[in-house]
Amino acid sequence: MPTAADRAEAPTAIQTNLAAIFVSLELSRSIWLVTSLSPGGGEKMSKHSLQAGDVASLLVRFGELKQKALTRTGKSFPIVAIQEAGLDGFCLHRVLQSEGIESHVVDPASIATSRRRRRAKTDKIDGEALLRALLANKRGEPRVCAMVKVPTPEEEDRRRLCRERKVLIAERVEHVNRIKGLLFSQGIFGYEPLRRDRRQRLDELTRRQPSPTDPPQDSNQPRTRSPRTAA
Repeated sequence: MPTAADRAEAPTAIQTNLAAIFVSLELSRSIWLVTSLSPGGGEKMSKHSLQAGDVASLLVRFGELKQKALTRTGKSFPIVAIQEAGLDGFCLHRVLQSEGIESHVVDPASIATSRRRRRAKTDKIDGEALLRALLANKRGEPRVCAMVKVPTPEEEDRRRLCRERKVLIAERVEHVNRIKGLLFSQGIFGYEPLRRDRRQRLDELTRRQPSPTDPPQDSNQPRTRSPRTAA
């Protein structure tokens, strides 16, 4: 009779008894990789690549997966999809939902990875890991991943305004520092590019600087203001 320790060490097989076709989507700028696990498929994952942005072909692929599962089992199964939150936003997620497909968006940082396979932060979670995280989440296993609460289009627009403003402010700081550095290298100090009188102030600070064409002053004679400075 197997002990508890023996049962704990036994490998965990992929369970497909949730009566659904599970699909993970790896979205890049050039290719969409579709990893799927269907009932009656021998618990074997299949992969299929599409051109990025080709939503029509993706829906056709989903139809093919449903037809194959129907042929093997004689039953029709819904599709449950998962993708990472990223630069693609939530456009594809909303399209899938409008087609009656259960779609989930996961925070990639919440998916645990093996310490022996540490990857750079910019690396994407592979399709099999996404699929296993989705299966575990549907089985009710706690803390396997964190699904993102997808905002409404209105909420996303408001967030975009705040993010764009933050980016523009950072760019303005860079330009201000660049202008100050350029003037500092010319011996002009105390200039604030954001002041309303910045043009008048720059003209005043520039007039105070000696002109390269001014005659040299004798160190024994009192300094006289050049005509440009006097003006």
